[in-house]
Amino acid sequence: MSEKRLMSRKKPAYPISSKLDAYLDQYSRKIEIPIYYEDLLRFAGSVVVYDDNGADTLWIRVYYSDTDRIEIDEGLKQVYSILHSDGSDSIFQYLNIDAVDYCTFGNSKPFRIKVRNILNDNFLYFYIKKADASRVYGLELEHLLSPYNLNFLVHKDTIIEEHIAGIPGDVFIKEMLPNCSESDKAQLAKEFVKFNERCMIRLLGDMRSYNYVIVPMHDFDHVVYKIRAIDFDQQSFEGNLKVYRPQFFKENFTMVQNVQKKLQRDSVDQYKIEERSIVAKRIISSGRRINRLVDICKEDEISLPENITFLSKQIYDLTLDASFKKCKTMGQILDLALDFVKRNYQDVSMKQIIEKRINLT
Repeated sequence: MSEKRLMSRKKPAYPISSKLDAYLDQYSRKIEIPIYYEDLLRFAGSVVVYDDNGADTLWIRVYYSDTDRIEIDEGLKQVYSILHSDGSDSIFQYLNIDAVDYCTFGNSKPFRIKVRNILNDNFLYFYIKKADASRVYGLELEHLLSPYNLNFLVHKDTIIEEHIAGIPGDVFIKEMLPNCSESDKAQLAKEFVKFNERCMIRLLGDMRSYNYVIVPMHDFDHVVYKIRAIDFDQQSFEGNLKVYRPQFFKENFTMVQNVQKKLQRDSVDQYKIEERSIVAKRIISSGRRINRLVDICKEDEISLPENITFLSKQIYDLTLDASFKKCKTMGQILDLALDFVKRNYQDVSMKQIIEKRINLT
């Protein structure tokens, strides 16, 4: 299926509701910040950013007038301190804002900030984006349901996101995957199956290869690869269920081929069950926090009516759970999807307990 048919042309931005705002406040995601997304749009000019091979990265490096630059540099240092330290200005003298880059591609059009410690030349990035309810739900669900914690802040119409380190998926597939050992490819195949399942369960869409990163982790005498989502704009919006399954994007075709070569059908099914069980455990352990988030999402408008109708029908066809046909919001579909995974896990666990007791008697 072509990408044009797979996804809508453009997703609208949805405002953060008062209830979601209160949730962010309760869990320390909402905080006063000294600079907003709109402030960074006041750049006076820009230059194109190229990669090491001379290709256009679709980022531009922006610069500001002398007056604006002083104010913006101070504001960005303050944001860094809030995100990574105690929020005070005591570290400002050791920081330099090396670059402010603006992405002209995609929906979110983020700013990427490079901050360098002048004492040792260590640097890191963070992102400033336009606030959107879909993105907030996506970030928070990733924090609660994935193996990874996320550090982000929201205030009014601005989101501050910590950089997620890793090798961009498209770069890894093109330049590194061909040189991986056979055992590495098998391990990557396993991770892609689990990543694919996790995205579908929590309705995270558009995981094309440039929207996730590969994270190599050294473990004794070998490297373990993990896959992490880095873009959360397409949380619970599209009506086509395939959008929530990375395997259906042409950019991931090489990863799908690798799965087909390295894993048998039984292994694929096993890894899917493992991932569902892990997500179910996270749902249960998250308790009131995820329940409150999903309850807010159930009342929120984060998609189009036709998308909701189409997706609910597809998930009904997959699960045969008639409750999906009654859904009126994407939040209701998400709630039922998470509950379906949790109930299946609990039912299997209870069955195993009963069988074990029978065998003991």
